[in-house]
Amino acid sequence: MKVVVLGCTHAGTAAVLNTVALHKDAQVTVYERNDNISFLSCGIALHVQGLVKDPAGLFYCSPEKLAELGVTTRMEHEVTEVDLAGKKLKVRDLRSGREFEDTYDKLIVTAGSWPVEPPIENAKLENVMLCKNYTHAMEIVKRCASARKVAIIGAGYIGTELVEAFETQGKSVTFIDQMSQVLPRYLDPDVIDVIEKLYVEKGVTLAFGRTVKKFVDDGHGKVAKVVTTDGEFDADLAILCVGFRPLTALFKGKLEMLPNGAIRVDEYMRTSHPDIFAAGDCCAVYNNASRQYGYIPLATNAVRMGTLAARNLKAPTTRHRGTQGTSGIKIYEWNIASTGLTELVARELGIDYAVSVLKDNYRPEFMPTTEPFYLKLVYDRKTMRILGAQVRSKEDLTQSINTLSVCIQNEMTVEDLAFTDFFFQPHYNKPWNYLNSVALQALPPV
Repeated sequence: MKVVVLGCTHAGTAAVLNTVALHKDAQVTVYERNDNISFLSCGIALHVQGLVKDPAGLFYCSPEKLAELGVTTRMEHEVTEVDLAGKKLKVRDLRSGREFEDTYDKLIVTAGSWPVEPPIENAKLENVMLCKNYTHAMEIVKRCASARKVAIIGAGYIGTELVEAFETQGKSVTFIDQMSQVLPRYLDPDVIDVIEKLYVEKGVTLAFGRTVKKFVDDGHGKVAKVVTTDGEFDADLAILCVGFRPLTALFKGKLEMLPNGAIRVDEYMRTSHPDIFAAGDCCAVYNNASRQYGYIPLATNAVRMGTLAARNLKAPTTRHRGTQGTSGIKIYEWNIASTGLTELVARELGIDYAVSVLKDNYRPEFMPTTEPFYLKLVYDRKTMRILGAQVRSKEDLTQSINTLSVCIQNEMTVEDLAFTDFFFQPHYNKPWNYLNSVALQALPPV
């Protein structure tokens, strides 16, 4: 069985490793445009900040390791054409320019994503940068040394982490987004407001509710200002982090996709064409909270989907359980995590929802120390099905969101959660666990 894997970041690496482990008859070939694999882009901000000294630690696999496993690893190669009927590929060696053909029995598309590049005037000026891969990371660190005023455009996870990284390096930072808050798809305003106040206290300029219109040239081909729909800001380094798009142009008109180009797959990672599987950021994924397919490009989704593609190559044996978009972040001393739907997203979907908010100390006051937390539950008002949750605390309570992710995946109700068995130990919690408590207070009177 000849298996070709197209792209090798998180989903691709998982697909390759599991294909080799599970299918002893598989001859695996990888085509990857970059000269590296498995880069953890979530570590870029940590490297900029100096918390990760050696960027080599941000890789968890290598072309050499795949080669040791018997994988034919074609780095810096681009697949330029796919003949679905003939099971043929046209490939270009990006170093030599040589073109050749290859064939496959099974094709796993793990082409990933690329940063959205808005049509902003002068976006090609020097020091206007994207933030996605290892090359970007090294260039950002290099230019950070001489930068004084940094504009971060996009308040998603990467942008949010970079703001702290640059601020702690003594840079003057402007944080710009067209939405009105930080992480608007993952956290509600009442959860993130503390962080926004902290940014201001640390001297970060928040410029939300504005769209970037152009970058101003300093006269030497470098960026000097960022012009928005409401004001302009000095910047000698601007980083675009406004989201991602699936890299699926090769398959346009050939495979079923969402309007944004994300490939549709079934619960076994099969596309609309026999013998072609897909996984990771190039795909749509089923959201258990919304009960809809959507685009949620997270590394956690990618590694699960890549693993499933490998498991199901010969027969549909293991189904995908969907996702809740569960994620977490540490911003300064605050530990924050979320799963499922926020109020904003629930409203957009037309769901009749309700919320339960619990503010308390995470463990008994008789202990030497304790810390307050803010826990929010979003649920369906009629069915009481749990739809989402968010937590914020200086104590690390983020693992509780993983528990609530399981609740959503298994369609548990508020009542189910209220009376779920959790342990009590004064070092860690109170007799009524905070997950019980936030659900208990949402129950109607008898």
